[in-house]
Amino acid sequence: MSHFTSRSFARLVPALAALALPFVAAPLVAQQEVVDTTTLRQLYDDEMAKGEVMSIASWLTDVHGPRLTGSPGARAAGEWAVKTMQAWGLAHVGFEYWSPKFPGWRNDRLSLRVVAPTPFDVAVAPRAWSPGTRGEVKGEAVVATMTTWGDTAKYRGALKGKYVLLGAAPTLAPRATPDAKRFTDEELDKMAAAGVPDPRTGGFAIPRDPAAMGAMMRRFGGNVFRPANDTAALRWFERQGVLGILLPARGDDGTIFTDNGYPRTAGVAQVPMVHVAGEHYGRIARILEKGVKVTLSLDMANTRTPEAESFNIVAEIPGSDPAVKDEVVMLGAHFDSWHAGTGATDNAAGSAVMMEAIRLIKASGLKPRRTIRIALWTGEEQGLFGSREYVARHFGERVFRRDSSGFVPTDTVLALPAYEKHAGYFNVDNGTGRIRGVYLQGNTQVKDAFSAWIEPFRDKGVTTITPANTSGTDHQAFDAIGLGGWQFIQDPVEYDTRTHHSNQDLYERLVPDDMKHNAAVVAGFVWQAAQRATRLPGKAGWPIVITEKKAKPISE
Repeated sequence: MSHFTSRSFARLVPALAALALPFVAAPLVAQQEVVDTTTLRQLYDDEMAKGEVMSIASWLTDVHGPRLTGSPGARAAGEWAVKTMQAWGLAHVGFEYWSPKFPGWRNDRLSLRVVAPTPFDVAVAPRAWSPGTRGEVKGEAVVATMTTWGDTAKYRGALKGKYVLLGAAPTLAPRATPDAKRFTDEELDKMAAAGVPDPRTGGFAIPRDPAAMGAMMRRFGGNVFRPANDTAALRWFERQGVLGILLPARGDDGTIFTDNGYPRTAGVAQVPMVHVAGEHYGRIARILEKGVKVTLSLDMANTRTPEAESFNIVAEIPGSDPAVKDEVVMLGAHFDSWHAGTGATDNAAGSAVMMEAIRLIKASGLKPRRTIRIALWTGEEQGLFGSREYVARHFGERVFRRDSSGFVPTDTVLALPAYEKHAGYFNVDNGTGRIRGVYLQGNTQVKDAFSAWIEPFRDKGVTTITPANTSGTDHQAFDAIGLGGWQFIQDPVEYDTRTHHSNQDLYERLVPDDMKHNAAVVAGFVWQAAQRATRLPGKAGWPIVITEKKAKPISE
């Protein structure tokens, strides 16, 4: 899950909502929901007894993790996934490529030591796409506090040949609650009672062009100096001649949380950057506060490869009913990860669950009425690039207008003919935790259907349908143009406290019973959507413009 999309976009929602026209819901079409309870329970029992989801997860993490967008590791993992799904007998298995390309990067060696005044090893993780050092490089450490561009003036010319600690030491409070938790009944009841949001506020309505995307985000960022992420800030440090940058990592007890997904030019010339465990960062900073010099030694070797074609992975079970076989039910998850761990809970878990869900349906011999299509996205961590490109090419895209402050989303969607054949998209990207229900994203037209579909799983803990939005992942690419795109409610387990974007995001943090449960529940939802008398509806009340057949939508 992308921090960029979940946290940064949350700040945009009030502004975007203010631009929207009043929402008018279309009348609901009454339908008696038919639930294939026998099939759903059989799928569940089969998965719990002999499911393969953990084997898939091990391949994606232990063998092919991490899977940083653009990296050789991501490509190798993708090739494995394609061959695996071909072996299962799925149809139309392969890569779909998208732009922009990302440079390949891999960390091969990293050590950071304090060599004076008192030697000790420093717990550290690299920043993605950072350059390495030329062997072991020693230098003096300094602390620099820069939160706005105005702060850079006092450090200009003073950082050459130094290792720069960016900011004060983090405060690490004792933990009064466990890292791992599950939702209580009270918490789930509160979700179910949430108000219905304007359906047009749940999507990720950002221009696909990286330059326009960055400009739009900077519009809301003001004069903030983002040294870990912003291209201009990285170039400033390079011009100052610093040896390296030490970032205080969120986390404790050896956990190091690394990069978020804010867009930047990944290939820009930079200086070596590392994330330092809070305890060790604090010790270095406190020594410096006392006027005692600290000498560091950094040795970091990274392999950089040329820009590679960015890709998604797709596969299908073709529909069997001539009347609706060209309608498509989709399931998906992002395939890319960050680099400090092996990308287990974020998001090998989701990818493995979705692969297992479609394998489970195929292996059962079931023949869906509608086509079932799986899509595994890359570029999610950098801003949902893969899924947004896919949606634009296959279904349509939001129109943006320019004003004095940049790009503003309108209420117009330029749709391709396949828009009317989309029958829902289901996403998993909240770690290993057990599915407890579904976020409707304000699409109350599907509430009755989903409420009926969870009944066979109610005794397994799937109890909750909430009208609320959730953000930070690929269902928002579909939601942004009014298509049905839904994320499942999952128990948090250790996702935010220990594993999300951290060096602890490893296979050992996956919960096998939860993973198997999730694959079975997803398979059940996808099967129901594929068999339904009418396709699941998208959002109501939007002006939709259908373009010429095979035309590619454009932004104004």
